[in-house]
Amino acid sequence: MMKKVAFYTLGCKLNYSETSTISRMFEQKGYAKVDFTDKPDIFIINTCSVTENADKKCHKIVREARSISPDAYVAIIGCYAQLKPKEISEIPGVDAVLGAAEKFRLVELLDGFQRKPQTEVFASDIEAANKFNTSYSINDRTRTFLKVQDGCDYSCSFCTIPLARGNSRSDSIANILKTANEIAQTEVREIVLTGVNTGDFGIQNGIRVERFADLAMALDEVTGIDRFRISSIEPNLLTDEIIEFVASSKLFVPHFHIPLQSGSNKILKLMRRRYQRELYVSRVEKIKELMPHCCIGVDVIVGFPGETDEDFKETYQFLNELNISYLHVFTYSERENTLAAEMNESVPSHKRAERSKMLHILSDKKRRKFYEENIGTLSTVLFENDVENGMMHGFTENYIRVVAKYDPILINELRTVQLTSINEAGLMEVEETNQEVLVH
Repeated sequence: MMKKVAFYTLGCKLNYSETSTISRMFEQKGYAKVDFTDKPDIFIINTCSVTENADKKCHKIVREARSISPDAYVAIIGCYAQLKPKEISEIPGVDAVLGAAEKFRLVELLDGFQRKPQTEVFASDIEAANKFNTSYSINDRTRTFLKVQDGCDYSCSFCTIPLARGNSRSDSIANILKTANEIAQTEVREIVLTGVNTGDFGIQNGIRVERFADLAMALDEVTGIDRFRISSIEPNLLTDEIIEFVASSKLFVPHFHIPLQSGSNKILKLMRRRYQRELYVSRVEKIKELMPHCCIGVDVIVGFPGETDEDFKETYQFLNELNISYLHVFTYSERENTLAAEMNESVPSHKRAERSKMLHILSDKKRRKFYEENIGTLSTVLFENDVENGMMHGFTENYIRVVAKYDPILINELRTVQLTSINEAGLMEVEETNQEVLVH
């Protein structure tokens, strides 16, 4: 009888792309992929460890899996599994733990998935994670997340990612083009390029042999895909060449997500970031000069050790004055084996929460202002199979979420619309035009 396997993914889009690829490996071996609640024979839980909360979620998911299917095989992979394999092996109900170098060999290492008295641990030192594994998601027919880079050579004082994923390494442009062309044969209309440090693309076997700008230019010639989006790119790696390319590109959309982390140069230095805030300003100004309608998202961390009220105020004012579109706000949490965890001047949790709330409110204001600036403009929307109360949703090229009356013909279609107003939920209402959409 065909064994049933279910997957659960915590964390980033990179994890989702890898889970999707691993699930296809199972299906190729004759396993049946099912929903988490469909009493699977095997559970694969792909973990994150960016925050303490992500670790707690892993424990909760294991308990839930056991309650759904008490005799099932439970395997844990992902960043948390690499960082703390022994800790995970002691969670009641876990059958196997696989590290970064082993997770793509899951079917081979655990073939048969027979439960044993002791938890099996396959977790090499992170130096063994030196191979690049091509990954992309296909759960959503509208878009896919395509991994082009993995690992990180940076040493930010708050981050465990280099310990969890290893050194920076990349696929080749030739392989990525091959994968993009395979994706183009499906219903997918948009590809989101993702990685741990996407802009650091080009390192193979420890040597830089290609560049992200050249990758983007090559992908711009792919036929059968309507949009490419860059998921996140460090400000020090976002060059004028890349910005100018996106401004004139056929397929790359005007949307950048650029991690900042702090608007205080003092805190940026303590974080061991590779830029100061002045560089960040110059990147935003360059983008807005060439693409005034471009959407710019920002990552920011509050409550980093040593962040005084004045430092936070400096960050708040910096972001308030910056011409950006939205924020992703993270509350700092201590991570073992990082420099920041050993720093003095810990910020009390109530202050971290207050600062987070202030920046979430600022983000809402920034997003609304950006939406208001776009009212009356013509945009191209890729409609999704996301229907609620008779309404459907989609995103413009510059990442404005729109709402329209449900029409099954519009699902996974690009349509030119006029942005008309913002509803009570903060979504953009639209009016369809008769203009033809150029489909590449």
